Amino acid sequence: MSLTPESIIIYIEIAIYLLIVLGIGVYFSRKEMKSSDYFLGGEKIPGWVLAFSERATAESAYMFLGAVGFIYLAGLSGIWLLSGMFVGIIFSWVFLAKKFFQERKKYNVFTLPDYFAVKYPKHGTIIRLLSAIIMGAFSLFYIAGQFSGTGKTLYSISGIDITIGTIVVAAIVIAYSCMGGFLSVVWTDAVQSALMVLAFIIVPIAAFIEIQQSDLSISASLASMGNGGDQWFGGLSGLVLGAMLLTNFSWFFGFLGGQPQLSTRFMAIKNEKELKTARWVAILWTIVVYIGAFLVGIFGSVLYKSDTITDAEMVLPYMVSELLPPWIAGIIIAAILSAIMSTASSQLLVVMTSVSEDIIHKTMGIKAGERNILRITRITGIVSGILGIIISLLSESFVGGVVGFAWAGIGNTFSVVVLLTFFWKKTSGIGVIATIITGFFSAIIWTLSPLEAIVSARAGTFFVCLVVGIVFSLLYQDDREEVGATA
Repeated sequence: MSLTPESIIIYIEIAIYLLIVLGIGVYFSRKEMKSSDYFLGGEKIPGWVLAFSERATAESAYMFLGAVGFIYLAGLSGIWLLSGMFVGIIFSWVFLAKKFFQERKKYNVFTLPDYFAVKYPKHGTIIRLLSAIIMGAFSLFYIAGQFSGTGKTLYSISGIDITIGTIVVAAIVIAYSCMGGFLSVVWTDAVQSALMVLAFIIVPIAAFIEIQQSDLSISASLASMGNGGDQWFGGLSGLVLGAMLLTNFSWFFGFLGGQPQLSTRFMAIKNEKELKTARWVAILWTIVVYIGAFLVGIFGSVLYKSDTITDAEMVLPYMVSELLPPWIAGIIIAAILSAIMSTASSQLLVVMTSVSEDIIHKTMGIKAGERNILRITRITGIVSGILGIIISLLSESFVGGVVGFAWAGIGNTFSVVVLLTFFWKKTSGIGVIATIITGFFSAIIWTLSPLEAIVSARAGTFFVCLVVGIVFSLLYQDDREEVGATA
């Protein structure tokens, strides 16, 4: 790693950013907090902040690296990847967010597993335990994947050793997450979310200016890709086109309430006024960022041939280093780290609450005062974070595999549970249990089977879970008095 005036500027800006998010954690750690504050913000967070937090948490490094890289290789047809995600986001904010915060108030719960357990009390213990274990376990590998992403990103951009970069950033994420809980995570998300918007405004503009100055034709460049890059459907037709559209659109299913790190943002909303504000902020944020991400991928394919960048997922960092002066590049790099860190901290919070609130407190019935509950939660966070670091450094390929199907294993599985619980009165406790178990195993089996090459597990798991949930709920019905009142 060589030090130049340009790299020093970038390092300084990254350091300032890391100190800011760490300072937010220190600030909230000095406040007197109850468990309701630590786990869900205690109804003290403005709607726009929750919207920023939900958006930053949902997108993570995938939007900066994975989605942009996919569009860089696919061309115009990459729009369908973003379309499925966008529709899912709109659906969740328009149809689910209000229900989440109403149900949270009604049943006085802090977590998704606890909500399911309270709704189906006859089978509540097993539902809470299964949900907490699966969410916690998958989230642990999500954390490891994000930590690994920070190390790789820092190395690819600045040459910082992967191990050192991973440990330093991970330690800061663990610190601010444990110190201030939900409050510090959400407010750091707000800062990170703003940086993400800034990045997807600046980079497309810089790329377009470079295209104009180089007198390049966007349409001609896309046509020269030779893979249908200049066509919205990629030159595909028939069943192949249908499979492509379904696979890309399948991201929609994971946004239907089943991601605990996202649904808690809905649960934390104070009232309908704040919900309306949050909804419009989230939609506007998504429009700006998604248009920016699409343009970055397209402009990247115009500026750089596919053999210019060996790893397509690094096209945005490559463009940053090539097109922007160091002081702006440092801000954009901080934005990429923001995307990764926001998801890592939110997933860490899922593990913390799953273990301390859902398993130790509610399932095992261990009673403790407010101070002890927070102490146990923070210890859980530290241990989980350390495990995440170890896994990320020792088992990179394994982490990549787990993260690949975790969207189906958590998001699609629990999205089905959420939709059935919210909108179908005949849903039973046995139906919920069967759905959770089916989702866990079907995500693994589908991902490893030849079916994955035809239709993604992100779609397959959702429909398998939906059928199982309906069938088992009809076969093993609950008495109405045994079920929490459903709307």
